[in-house]
Amino acid sequence: MSLTKITDKAGLHRHLEAAIQLEHATIPPYLNALYSIKPGTNTEAFHILRAVAVEEMLHLTLAANILNAVGGTPDLTVPGFVPLYPAYLPDGETDFQVDCQAFSRAAIETFLKIERPAEGATPGVDTIHKGRKRAHHNGHKRHGTAVRARHVPGHEEEHFYSIGEFYQAIEEGLERLHAEMGDALFSGDPARQITPEYYYSAGGGLMAVTDLASAKAAIRLISEQGEGVTDNIFDYEGEIAHYYRFEQLLLGRYYQKGDARGRPTGREVAVDWDAVFPIKANARIADFPEGSALRQGAEEFNRAYGDFLSLLTRAFQGEPALFVEAVGGMFQLKELYYQIMRQPLGDGTHAAPTYEIPHG
Repeated sequence: MSLTKITDKAGLHRHLEAAIQLEHATIPPYLNALYSIKPGTNTEAFHILRAVAVEEMLHLTLAANILNAVGGTPDLTVPGFVPLYPAYLPDGETDFQVDCQAFSRAAIETFLKIERPAEGATPGVDTIHKGRKRAHHNGHKRHGTAVRARHVPGHEEEHFYSIGEFYQAIEEGLERLHAEMGDALFSGDPARQITPEYYYSAGGGLMAVTDLASAKAAIRLISEQGEGVTDNIFDYEGEIAHYYRFEQLLLGRYYQKGDARGRPTGREVAVDWDAVFPIKANARIADFPEGSALRQGAEEFNRAYGDFLSLLTRAFQGEPALFVEAVGGMFQLKELYYQIMRQPLGDGTHAAPTYEIPHG
């Protein structure tokens, strides 16, 4: 998806559609790593990965709520919505691709790139927003410095260094268009909002988006709960950001309040990097023998995953009661993951879901 600076409502819709695609693009890699962990092992890593995957669903839903609020139509069933891994993220990072691979140090290092904070950009990137005041939320005073959003040099299209900076551009687009249009910007049908009664996870934070204030609150939650937007390890609600949750696995120790980045002082995190199904990275249906039970199982998984995306789309397009069923369905795929991942391919690796979603 090609993105340029938001100057009109169509541009805002494109960014929010990319945001939904972006949030989803993180879920298959996280779930592959999660279910590659052999049952009964790595309980702490399993918990961290599962919690992050659930919260990515929350972020996806908040992005859909914002798009619905400004008159857009979320659709997770269009061809190309699910990337073919390895893949670049839809917000345009150009320095790494995301693989669907087994739980490993390499996988966690990729997850750190996905969730990296806005600050700490690589040398040479251009700053396009500086010293900007951010909204406060629920009376909590924001700590840290203002977010700096950056383009990657050499690109006319928008390519952001971090997810937080991508959302910063969306927030600025919302403010710009609201200044021009007033509350008419939020012309969407309120009945399409997914509200807290439809969300059962401890991830919390789901909110209806009906105006500029609630849109900015949703963006703030996504940014701070996800990758962190400053050098703070914990967000304004005291929750540790995804980046630092993953970093704990590599550093072998939990963060606690008062810790400096890269130097957690909490209790030890036990990780057994070998207690994992050695699944093939970025597997394809073509990797599995024609007519085999394995291939049939992988195709069944892809159909079930497509059904999950279709159910989510219906929930976002006016049937919010289906949302609970859709999210439950995502984790009911667990047994299909294990059935596929237990199958050796004869080359030292095991099979894995391919996410090649059938259309038509």
